[in-house]
Amino acid sequence: MRATTRLLSEVSTTFTADQIDLNAIAGSDGMLFVRNGIGFATRGIASRIASRDAKEFIANIQVDDSVNAPGSGPVLIGAIPFDSQEPHDFILPKFLVCKSDDGRCWVTTIDANHVDETDNSAEIHSNLSQVQTPNATSSSFTVVPGVDIETYLEAVTAARDAVRSGAITKAVIARDVLVTSSNPIDIHSVLLRLRNSFGSSYQFSVDGFIGASPELLVSIVNGQVSSHPLAGTAPRTGDPVTDAELATSLLSSAKNQIEHRIVIDAVHDTLLPWCSYLDWEPEASIVAVANVQHLGTHMSGRLSEPFLHVLDAVYALSPTPALGGFPRDNALQLIAHVEGMSRGRYGGAVGWFDNRGNGVWAVAIRCAEYSNNNMTARLFAGGGIVADSEPLLELAETQAKLQAMLAAIIRP
Repeated sequence: MRATTRLLSEVSTTFTADQIDLNAIAGSDGMLFVRNGIGFATRGIASRIASRDAKEFIANIQVDDSVNAPGSGPVLIGAIPFDSQEPHDFILPKFLVCKSDDGRCWVTTIDANHVDETDNSAEIHSNLSQVQTPNATSSSFTVVPGVDIETYLEAVTAARDAVRSGAITKAVIARDVLVTSSNPIDIHSVLLRLRNSFGSSYQFSVDGFIGASPELLVSIVNGQVSSHPLAGTAPRTGDPVTDAELATSLLSSAKNQIEHRIVIDAVHDTLLPWCSYLDWEPEASIVAVANVQHLGTHMSGRLSEPFLHVLDAVYALSPTPALGGFPRDNALQLIAHVEGMSRGRYGGAVGWFDNRGNGVWAVAIRCAEYSNNNMTARLFAGGGIVADSEPLLELAETQAKLQAMLAAIIRP
């Protein structure tokens, strides 16, 4: 198997980087991982690789790469479940387009036959030309809870009581809702709506797992490591004055500051042993998206050599206390006992890695799992529970968070 990577200008005289729309290339049946127009769109699947074999597999792919940049050559894309011990795999796309933050655009193709290099410009042109357009549908929707509300409120109460007793410091309790459509939900339309409303988030579409996450779990690029943990949430109303007041209240909230501090300390302490230095903002700042605003703290540093592989960093970090709790094992045991559902890929991580160990992974939130026929979507939202948490306020927080995906699905 061989991966061939060329700059767009080397393989196409028809398209320029400015003309490439990653959403249009991915459409409803490709894969997408993009933020602010930067990232990947793919078509076709060359191979699926079990997680335990992924690093060895990608290292053994023959490479013909004239770009030689993070994300060029072979790239595996996937989503890691909340419980990373659950079986999962990664996907080697047959055709991949990358738009880089330095303005370059390149194309990677996979040849599975080990044949001599041939001119594949016609196939590349075909993949670039067959951009997808959203389907016009007129659908009706039903929205029902997955876990019933009473079970969720009891789980929040149990987590709060566990914190108050000193058994744990924090636990994240989540719930799900099921959206059923009278017609198949058009994934491309959902992704376009997410781009319009959440362009600064990581929009993703991987194997029926769709979302727009505002939270960077970890990025490793040529030895530079970054993370941007979020924890602590307030709604946004659309009124600038009200939203500013809510942001000020969020920054001054002892409950939210405690929740946030637990997360950033855990991420920092996990990454630090692999770093020659790791800096972080001294104070949390407000990270606002369309429907909610969070407390966020950006971290960045330099890895010691030999560099940590991004996939090893993801498994070490996920789930962070922002989605699990602290201490991790105790919090996860509590969640399994009281939450009343399997989270699947929600709360895990979604992203990509290349054969050099570079990659970018977002926390898998603001997301939905789609059925095979796209008639049903399962949406998720949760919140961190500490000693001062009130169950009904936590319920309201999940309702605000669910609006991201809910609006993208049912909006006409």
